[in-house]
Amino acid sequence: MSSLIGTYECKVDAKGRLMLPAALKKQLAPALQNGFVLKRAVFQPCLELYPMAEWEALMQKVNKLNRFKKKNNDFIRLFTAGVKIVEVDATGRLLIPKDLVVFADISKEIVMSSAINIVEIWDKDKYEQAIDDATGDFADLAEEVMGQDDDDHGIS
Repeated sequence: MSSLIGTYECKVDAKGRLMLPAALKKQLAPALQNGFVLKRAVFQPCLELYPMAEWEALMQKVNKLNRFKKKNNDFIRLFTAGVKIVEVDATGRLLIPKDLVVFADISKEIVMSSAINIVEIWDKDKYEQAIDDATGDFADLAEEVMGQDDDDHGIS
């Protein structure tokens, strides 16, 4: 799958359903028939929507962990806690299960933000706060992560 692009503001109805934005739905079109995996994020109070092919590729890596090591079993259990298979219905809606709505503290207004090969789903207020909190540190973070000029991993 190619990289997803865009950040979209949406509304969630009382049942936890959201209408996929048309531009995002178009990008996800190749994955619509195979469904998605929705899970809790590891580092942030948001959800991660994985196209099934991306999830399966990730699970191939996780499946290589030695399960006779307690920390690996603990990681697998926590990483997959609350994981749900979800599908986009005929009208383009996606149902967020109640336990995941509670985890991400999702209210009516949400943000769907592309994160290369997955989509993060945030409560709008929490998303804006996370962006505001990270803004001051972003230059240092960008330099540390992407500014490696001594090898071929930097982007400039």
